[in-house]
Amino acid sequence: MPFEHWFYTLPLRLRSLFRRTQVDQELQQELRDHLEQQIKVNLARGMSSEEARYSALRALGGVTQVEEQCRDTRGVNTIENFLQDLRYGLRQLRRNPGFSILAILCLTLGIGANAAVFSWVEGILFRPYPAVTHQEQLLALTGTARGESEPTGLSWPDFLDLEKSCTLPDSFFVTKIMGTTLSIGDRAEVTTGSIVSANYFDAIGVHPILGRGFEPGEDSGRNAHPVTVISYQLWKGRFKGDPQIIGKTQRLSGTLHTIVGVMPEGFYGTFVGWAMQFWVPASMEETFEAGGYKLEDRGARWIEAYVRLKPGVTLAQAQQEMSAVAARLESAYPATNRGRGIKLWPLWQTPFNNAGTLLPTLEIMLAVVVFVLLIACANVGNLLLVRSFARRHEMTVRLAIGAGRGRLVKQLVTEGLVLSAFGAVGGLLVAHWCRHALVLLFPARGGVAMHLPGEIDWRVLALSGGVCLLATLVVGVVPAIQTRKLDLAVALKADSAGVVGGVGRAWVRSGLVLVQVSLSFVLLVGAGLLLQSLQRIRNSSPGFSTHGVLETVVPLVSAGYDAPRAQTFQDELLTRVKALPAVESAAFARMTPLSYGSFSSAPIAVDGYQPPPEEQAIVQYNEVGPNYFATMGIPLVSGREFTRADDEKAALLAVVNETMAAQYWRGKNPIGERVQVKGRWMQVVGVARDSKYESVRETPKPFFYVPLRQNFSRGADLFIRTPLNAETMATALAREVHTLDPGLALYEVITLQEQVDRSTSPQMVAVTLVGVLGGLALVLAAIGLYGVMSYAVSQSTRELGLRMALGADASNLLRLVISRGLALTAGGVLLGGVVALALTRLLGNLLYKVSPYDPLAFGSALIVMTVAALAACFLPAWRATRTDPARALRN
Repeated sequence: MPFEHWFYTLPLRLRSLFRRTQVDQELQQELRDHLEQQIKVNLARGMSSEEARYSALRALGGVTQVEEQCRDTRGVNTIENFLQDLRYGLRQLRRNPGFSILAILCLTLGIGANAAVFSWVEGILFRPYPAVTHQEQLLALTGTARGESEPTGLSWPDFLDLEKSCTLPDSFFVTKIMGTTLSIGDRAEVTTGSIVSANYFDAIGVHPILGRGFEPGEDSGRNAHPVTVISYQLWKGRFKGDPQIIGKTQRLSGTLHTIVGVMPEGFYGTFVGWAMQFWVPASMEETFEAGGYKLEDRGARWIEAYVRLKPGVTLAQAQQEMSAVAARLESAYPATNRGRGIKLWPLWQTPFNNAGTLLPTLEIMLAVVVFVLLIACANVGNLLLVRSFARRHEMTVRLAIGAGRGRLVKQLVTEGLVLSAFGAVGGLLVAHWCRHALVLLFPARGGVAMHLPGEIDWRVLALSGGVCLLATLVVGVVPAIQTRKLDLAVALKADSAGVVGGVGRAWVRSGLVLVQVSLSFVLLVGAGLLLQSLQRIRNSSPGFSTHGVLETVVPLVSAGYDAPRAQTFQDELLTRVKALPAVESAAFARMTPLSYGSFSSAPIAVDGYQPPPEEQAIVQYNEVGPNYFATMGIPLVSGREFTRADDEKAALLAVVNETMAAQYWRGKNPIGERVQVKGRWMQVVGVARDSKYESVRETPKPFFYVPLRQNFSRGADLFIRTPLNAETMATALAREVHTLDPGLALYEVITLQEQVDRSTSPQMVAVTLVGVLGGLALVLAAIGLYGVMSYAVSQSTRELGLRMALGADASNLLRLVISRGLALTAGGVLLGGVVALALTRLLGNLLYKVSPYDPLAFGSALIVMTVAALAACFLPAWRATRTDPARALRN
């Protein structure tokens, strides 16, 4: 029955709403017909014409009343009232353009900041891979090591065993970022790519628009399948959109690869932070990954992988199955898997790309933009509140002629909705313009900019809509509450609230200012803490020289150099570089500290050291050339560093760091002792000071070095100690490289300080964003304080005039108004200080050698807030001193 009722009444209601004039005319005609029919009946009963009409009208009950009852029965009055309120609200905004622009601007900034951060969270954490299907089913897959907090990679044999043994995932796939260089003029253009498993494109549900993906089996064998799939961007840019591209070749890392496919536009791979330009099968791993062939080495953990779960399978269920498989692998292969496990991660916690790196920053940003939104809403609420006082006469008249208080509340809430809607539209435009802004805070590397796009989809729009509704409630309900206090007997009397005496009646306005000041203070404290942390990170010693040392790469691998030819080139280049003016020393090494690349690692055994049963001694190492420690400024505690004589013909040697010496030789001098690496015994000839290897924030860990000439790498980095700047040295280096081989292109030349700065980019992003949003919050809070004080002065004209008539001078009035503003500020700072003490400890993951309760950060925030408050109060205070006593008392 209810369904049948709605089935028949809904069309009538829609018609009444959209064709109101026609429906009203039909209603009036129907009532006239009914009235005339009743008059005819009355005439037939013998009544006179006048009596018949009067009787019919009395029986009908009044035409106007009946019309209203019929309109109420349609059930569209609520919508009509809303549309009426909407039109009235728009007229009010048009009549007060200054107020409207300021209110909409505040809401635009507040809602825009929220929408921008929502888009970053969506595009970086939750759905980071455009075009990839069902991303909610994807999980990152890593290894773990007992006693270590950081995840590790997987080995290819372990990955294959997991794929064979686990039944809950729908698919496993590998995607490991790497890169090569393409010669462009006299420079090398870096191109990023991925080493992937053969099922990669099928697993993610993205297929080439030209050619094919990888076929089963193309990810096995040693350098067996030199094929590549390229991105749409590379196809359009480097190959000019050649429709006959399939089957053509491109030299990647010195090997000619046949192009077998082109991916669709808008697909950038599955790595957060960089857009992939090409993909090669895992069988070509040795060509792009240093350290030799790893596909058959169970101890080589280099894989970054994902799994796609079957529908209905939870992370906990899949984790339980994989942990069981990992336990079986540990039992079956104790030499390589002792203490090793497997862990699954949701996409937003992926530890091997920038999702995990940016997660702490984006978490902080979510809290910060909520603060900014609340400040903006409080500001607009205060503006509306002040405006509602100016409209008391209008509200009083409407109440006097019969309007209900609920009707006034609906009107004010509707006006708040109008403001919020405009603010939401403006905010979404701001978010659209800022969706790629995050990448601007990260420096380009080798000419390649990062790829960190925001994603504005229906989820972001829904969240922004929720934010708009929240803003509507705040900015609309606050002034609406005041309508409850309208007293018809006194509402038209002049209000003479004083600057001091009116505090009790202005508690709402003052309370909103307290909220703004307190939240702004919290943001300023957070920005101060993050800024101090960043300064300490960048000023702390990483254990090597950051100034006076330059780093660069000559891309021999992509130029097709084999190992003997590369070694000859490196020797000749090193001789030429050392002969350059102002060059103090130079050395090659396979890896640069604090870069994204991975150091080599291997199981070790030490004479006389028996590891605990659950421990597997796997230590990272770097392959370095002669004079490396002198060039880098890493002191040797004892022993010597490597020389030109420590080549492939000499005895195998190693230099260990202090932590490794202390852990494995336990106070004994390791010089002359032996350490076994990958089954080969090496003699320790030196002990080097600890330094930072992968992160400035890392704790000391075992590490060792081996001679580059005994474990040669064609892709070594060149380090130069010189007082010359990077630009001058780059010109000299390019000249020397071209002399040796005109076909080579030099990679970028940077200082090691710049390398340190790049490694701390997430902290820099956090400082910048919190600083910008904190500054925005400060401005909004100052505007709010100015508005309250300005209104208080305008409403205190009689009191100020009386004070001046009684002898108060300009300085007294200036002090009076400013002290009121500073009292509000002090209350807000006190409240904000309590909140900051509770919240700043959440910054722990981003702070480095800085206490969350650092007094300098709190003191600096207090000074900034006080200066802003003085600036906000000065103009209203100055206006107070210009009051004319005679005119004020006369009015």
